[in-house]
Amino acid sequence: MQFTPTQKRAAAWMAIAFLGLLALRALGPVLTPFIIACVLAYALTPLVDRLDALWRGRMPRILAVVIVELLLVVVLLSLSLLVVPVLLKELPLMREQIPVLFDRLHDRLSPWLAQFGVRISLDLASLRAQLMEYLQTNWSDSFGSVWSSLKIGGSVALMVIFNVLLVPVALFYLLLDWKRLVARVLELVPPRARPGVDSFTSEADQVLGQYLRGQLLVMLTMAAFYSGGLALFGLELALPIGVFTGLAMFVPYVGFGIGLILALLAGLLEFGSAKAFLMVGLVYGTGQVFEGFFLTPRLVGERIGLHPLAVIFALLAFGQLFGFVGVLVALPASAVLLVAIRRARSGYFASKLYHS
Repeated sequence: MQFTPTQKRAAAWMAIAFLGLLALRALGPVLTPFIIACVLAYALTPLVDRLDALWRGRMPRILAVVIVELLLVVVLLSLSLLVVPVLLKELPLMREQIPVLFDRLHDRLSPWLAQFGVRISLDLASLRAQLMEYLQTNWSDSFGSVWSSLKIGGSVALMVIFNVLLVPVALFYLLLDWKRLVARVLELVPPRARPGVDSFTSEADQVLGQYLRGQLLVMLTMAAFYSGGLALFGLELALPIGVFTGLAMFVPYVGFGIGLILALLAGLLEFGSAKAFLMVGLVYGTGQVFEGFFLTPRLVGERIGLHPLAVIFALLAFGQLFGFVGVLVALPASAVLLVAIRRARSGYFASKLYHS
């Protein structure tokens, strides 16, 4: 059986893609900091270019890269510090409010069960005592066990620290030479295929850019919405929980669910049952309707085509195949696959096979 040149080229590209996937899976732990840096470089390169354009080339690109990277570090540190107030506030509240919550549960559950003739012996006092004893355990013992674990897994801890330090270094060089690296990669494309590849990459870049910009606006808007709504109910941790919920919405439904659980837990510890459920129901219910029916369609748009369920499936599938590295490349790969599917669909409808 004779193969045409087009079929041979297609088979060669499929073999290259397959080998690339195998290499990505085998070298996942090594490639993780570089892939993180590549994703960040793709997102931050337009900002560096705008700084260059703002100063009309008078600012050295290396200075623009340093400014952008410092801003990124400040933002990431600020977001990380949002978790600290939640832990510092909720752990003491948990130790104080758990006995009260158990007493309320016992007083309300026992008469309600008695109406149905159900007699269940709930030793809530013993359970409460055991839980309080666990929460009031000497913290030094916990830190000692953590320290011993760190000593045992010292090589793992050093590898994590090394990767964390490697990401900003790799990001610096990628931001500095991003356009040059992209041009070098495109030089490998044969001249005959260059127009098609340029058109394909341009469309994929447009789809991914529109999604990322729209999703960022949705996250910031919903972070302000949830923070304001929780603050109206007087929740002391309204700002960190609201901001976390909004920013965690980058992973559809999962981030929203985690934020809802945090808000409900904080509300139960601070207010009790009735007001906590009312607060979570109103704020998060209204927020979900506002985001799903108004905000996302307007800011992200149906024309982009990255449906939330498709994003969830991509994250799970790539994570299962390639681990943490797969999660990092899931969104860019989904945008590229979306463009490829669109073009294959258009080619099929225009082909003789469809009209025969």
